[in-house]
Amino acid sequence: MTTKDKSTARHTTAQYKASAAQLATVTDLTSEEVQAVTTVLNPLIADAFALYTKTKNFHWHLSGSHFRDYHLLFDEQAEDILESIDVMAERVRRIGGTTIRSIKHISQLQTIQDDNDEFVPPGEMAKRLMNDNTHSAQMLRAAIEIVERNHDSATANALEDLLNQAERRKWFLFEIVQGQDNTG
Repeated sequence: MTTKDKSTARHTTAQYKASAAQLATVTDLTSEEVQAVTTVLNPLIADAFALYTKTKNFHWHLSGSHFRDYHLLFDEQAEDILESIDVMAERVRRIGGTTIRSIKHISQLQTIQDDNDEFVPPGEMAKRLMNDNTHSAQMLRAAIEIVERNHDSATANALEDLLNQAERRKWFLFEIVQGQDNTG
């Protein structure tokens, strides 16, 4: 590494520390508690972005006899998921953490798989979204335990609301999947 490279690296590190200090919201949580909450919430945020995109993908690419019903349902569910992103990201910021910065960051943290299939039958769309919402509910339950252990009851309460929403989405999708001819 050249002297110029070392100087640039030191300058970048100094800028980062200064920026991090500017973003460090005052909180009564310890730095370890903030880190634990931030570490558990950021993958949930990444998953919410992935699930939002998948739900909108299915909303846009529907066909078949249940088009209108599924189209409206998927749009409603996508909006709920989109709203959840801001709730979680703002909780991270309120306690002094930092959150998602890019699509690349999302792809590094997400556990919900993207869906790039050119065509998915409507019943299969509902089944995939049901499974993803089930996964989200499981992740939210685990996150609630972690944030409660780290004395962040406000975040736990927010996550409980989001868990209720995920379970509602899963329930609606489950009812669609039951007894359906999943071809259209």
